[in-house]
Amino acid sequence: MTEYVLYGGKGGVGKTTCAAATGLKLARDGHETLVVSTDPAHSLADSFERPVEPDPTEIEDRLWATEVDPEAGVERYRRLFTALADELGEVGIRLDPEDVDRLFAAGVAPGSDEIAALDAFVEYVDSNRFEYVVFDTAPTGHTLRLLDLPGVVSETIETAIGVRGQVRRMADSARSVMFGPAAYTMGRRGKEDEFETVRDRMERASDLLRDPGRTEFRVVLIPEAMAIAETDRLIERLDDFAVPTGRLIVNRVLEDVDENCDRCSRRRDTHEERVAEVRSRFEDFEVATVPAMDGEVHGTDALEAIAARLSV
Repeated sequence: MTEYVLYGGKGGVGKTTCAAATGLKLARDGHETLVVSTDPAHSLADSFERPVEPDPTEIEDRLWATEVDPEAGVERYRRLFTALADELGEVGIRLDPEDVDRLFAAGVAPGSDEIAALDAFVEYVDSNRFEYVVFDTAPTGHTLRLLDLPGVVSETIETAIGVRGQVRRMADSARSVMFGPAAYTMGRRGKEDEFETVRDRMERASDLLRDPGRTEFRVVLIPEAMAIAETDRLIERLDDFAVPTGRLIVNRVLEDVDENCDRCSRRRDTHEERVAEVRSRFEDFEVATVPAMDGEVHGTDALEAIAARLSV
C-alpha cells in the first residue's frame, strides 16, 4: 500500500526543500515516489531545477513530481453544483451561472487551493501507482483548512443530495402526470451518482489522513521563537484532527561559524538554545536538525545532503 508523508509548517521555513529531499532519498533507495506541491506558491520546480507540470513529471529514475493546479482540481466540485442547477431547472427553478458560483462558494468556503490539494491527495490514494507520496503543503492556515475540508464538503454534499432528492421527486411527479408509466424509463436513474462518489472520496481521504499505519505529518520549523510557538499550535490542532504527527524538522540551524565573528557565534548559540527548547517542549517527538546552507537549496546534490539529516 502507498504510504504518505506530509510536510507542514509556517511559510518560509523550508517545507518544499524537505519534501523534495525526502522524495529524492526514497527514490534512490528503490521506491517509486511522487512529490506533490499543494502550496499555491509552488517552488518544487526550483528545488529540482527543472520544470514540473500539473501531471506527474519524471525527475529521475523512480522519482516523480507534480505541482497541483488549483483550477483543475476545483472543477470536479463545480460540476456537481452545475448538475444540481440543471436538475433544479427541470422543475422550473432557474439559476444563472452567477447563482451557481455563489452556491459553489458557499459550499466550499475554505477555498479552491485546499479543494485542489485534497483532490490531489485522494487521486493518488486511488491510483496505487507509487509506493510513497510526499506532500509539500501550504502554510499552516491552509493546511488546517485542508484537514477540516473533508467534513465540510461531505456535509455540503449531504445537503445537496437531500435537495436533489426533493427535486427528483417533483420531476418524477410531473413526468408521471404527463407521460404515465413511460415516466419510469426517463430521468437519470441509470447514471453514476457523482455526488455520492465525491462524498466517498472525502471519507477515504479523511480516514487515510488519520491512519498512522500509512500517513505521517512532519512539521518543519526554524530556530526562532515565533516558529516554535506556531509549531506548538499546529501540533495541538493536528492532535484535534487525530492526524498522526511524526518527527519535527528544525531547519536552517547555524552550526559551523567563524569563531572570530562575535555576531555569528552569538547567533549560533541562540540557535542551540532554540533547538534545546524544541527538544524539551516536544519531548514526545523525534527531532531532526538541518544545518543552514549558503544560498538557496537547489539541485539534487544539495537535496541529497539535506536528506542525510532528515532520518527519512
